[in-house]
Amino acid sequence: MKDHIWQRVVDIGNYILNNGATVRDTARVFGVSKSTVHKDVTERLPKVNQKLANEVKKVLEFNKAERHLRGGEATRQKFLTNRPG
Repeated sequence: MKDHIWQRVVDIGNYILNNGATVRDTARVFGVSKSTVHKDVTERLPKVNQKLANEVKKVLEFNKAERHLRGGEATRQKFLTNRPG
């Protein structure tokens, strides 16, 4: 694998860990697709840095467990701001 890909993998892992970022947010920041971010942290990162991969996995599991709450809050805000009357 090319050096710039290894560097991106580590940078993405550090970004997720330091910011508690979601895959979607991370993809937006790094200018890559969600699929690329997911592949980087689940397949490539363990080959580069197992410890970082384990920490990132915890953050992603937390985000996954919480996502139904985020979606519900977004819908609530949408209807509060678009309320007729």
